[in-house]
Amino acid sequence: MANLTRRGFIAATLAASTVRSVPMLATKPAARRVLTLVYDKSLGMMRAIDRLVP
Repeated sequence: MANLTRRGFIAATLAASTVRSVPMLATKPAARRVLTLVYDKSLGMMRAIDRLVP
């Protein structure tokens, strides 16, 4: 597993969510993706939760 800092993790997560959401913007503009960052104690690092909000 890569050794990421908090800033690096946020940048990687935003890049991944941008790649995932760009094709969806053209097909389904009504739904939104909400990305929430939470601290997972079992992993010992930040974790992203991606939700689809109508």
